[in-house]
Amino acid sequence: MKKTYKIEVDCANCANKMEDAAKKTPGVKDATVNFMTLKMNVEFEDGHEPRTVMEQVYKSCKKVEDDCEIFF
Repeated sequence: MKKTYKIEVDCANCANKMEDAAKKTPGVKDATVNFMTLKMNVEFEDGHEPRTVMEQVYKSCKKVEDDCEIFF
């Protein structure tokens, strides 16, 4: 399953850090962050609840970029 989320991030480098953090989160098959559109596309592994996984993605992103926001 793939979903798109609105994000707030200040720079392209921060967006790259958020993308890397999301990709390393259990339950995420793939993730991309587009700084220009302020969107995060996430593909979830089968059998994982997107809401639960996104809570972990958000925590991971906050660790690398504490002023980021993900709206899910």
